[in-house]
Amino acid sequence: MTRRVEATAAHINPEAIRAYDLRGVVGRHLDLDDARQVGLAYATWGRARGLRRIAVGRDGRLSSPDLERALLEGLVAGGMRVHRIGLGPTPQMHFAVHTYGLDGGIMVTGSHNPREENGFKLMVGTEPVHGETLRALVATTPSPASGGTLIDFPVAQAYISRLQAQARGGHPTVVWDCGNGAVGAVIERLTQGLPGRHFLLNSRVDGRFPAHHPDPSVAANLRELRAMVLAHEAHVGIAFDGDGDRLGVVDETGTILWPDQVLLLLATEVLRDRPGASVVADVKSSRVLFDGIAGLGGRPVMAPSGYVRVRDAMRRERAPLAGEMSGHIFFSECWQGTDDALFAAVRLLACLARTRRTLAQFRRGLPPTAATPELRIPCPDARKAQVLRQVAQRLAAAGAQVDTTDGLRVTQPEGWWLLRASGTEPKLTIRCEAADESGLARLRAPLGAHLDACGIELGAKLR
Repeated sequence: MTRRVEATAAHINPEAIRAYDLRGVVGRHLDLDDARQVGLAYATWGRARGLRRIAVGRDGRLSSPDLERALLEGLVAGGMRVHRIGLGPTPQMHFAVHTYGLDGGIMVTGSHNPREENGFKLMVGTEPVHGETLRALVATTPSPASGGTLIDFPVAQAYISRLQAQARGGHPTVVWDCGNGAVGAVIERLTQGLPGRHFLLNSRVDGRFPAHHPDPSVAANLRELRAMVLAHEAHVGIAFDGDGDRLGVVDETGTILWPDQVLLLLATEVLRDRPGASVVADVKSSRVLFDGIAGLGGRPVMAPSGYVRVRDAMRRERAPLAGEMSGHIFFSECWQGTDDALFAAVRLLACLARTRRTLAQFRRGLPPTAATPELRIPCPDARKAQVLRQVAQRLAAAGAQVDTTDGLRVTQPEGWWLLRASGTEPKLTIRCEAADESGLARLRAPLGAHLDACGIELGAKLR
């Protein structure tokens, strides 16, 4: 750590600055100089606020070791006392900050993005840095300072032990698909201390992601897991994204349980212990979930999409449980409401140990639905707000039932549809859900007409 880091104005590529993190294609949007400047800017900004002891972790992407080294150079040059926790999932870094009282942390990770991308997730205390705060931090004029140090600070075993403490007996057979992501660094030790039989898929950390793309919200990425659940006659299959903060679930028949269904199952346990408590879910979630929470005696709360916004709503409502359709699930007791997919997975197994139903039996007991996947329609950023405003005006004129928590969620007799502006891309996002396919067609048609009237080309997506 002897490399000199220049005290020039931070030149972090603005294309890498996203709503909740810094992310981009390595070599195009993000390089080693950016990583050093992130470290130095964070240190300068943090020193002014009394931050000193910082955790740094990384995922298994091919570019992560080099980006981590450059980031550490900047942090140490800026006077930070850095605790390097090494390779592992993002929630392990949250665990370290929470458990050891550190002042913040930075995770080098591209999450579920393609392998050529990478980035940084930043924390101050136990809170994620995002939005205007993130933009202000990276724009800080850097100022080196003395006193910076770097120590290796392995926490994996302590983290694993805390996860294992959530186990509640039973003898499940489980298939775990790590997708060659960062969860593979801890999964063998974790499962060795859990009850039941465990089969590991793609547990070797490999930033090329040779098995499949590490995004469990895409059904195609669960194909191997589904097959292995059937081959091993397993009770459940669990998949993770690239940095271990999102999960996917497959039941014993090889059928996918979508995150809102998983959240409802977990809510049955949480509300048994906390009757009347709030449960938060994002605006993309099924009406079955919100009705189900109310039926269990809980208070359903709809939040805007985005894991940071869901977590904010959870804390505002003092809810013990929250989740969103991308697979982030939050327990209030998990490192102050962190979205830890391993924690959620162990709690799911504990839930199954207490219930007499299998996952498939739970799923079959839910009201039937027909739904679109999340559709992303190209729309220039400058037009997104205008389109939503025009559609909202027509809906108001027609007396439609509209929820504006995040975009426009319209309830009709057949079901509901959602139109919202993507926060990360020049696109509009759409989702529709009805009780059956004919009802779904009746929802899609007027939504397509609304967008056609705004000059938005849908092609075959809603026809």
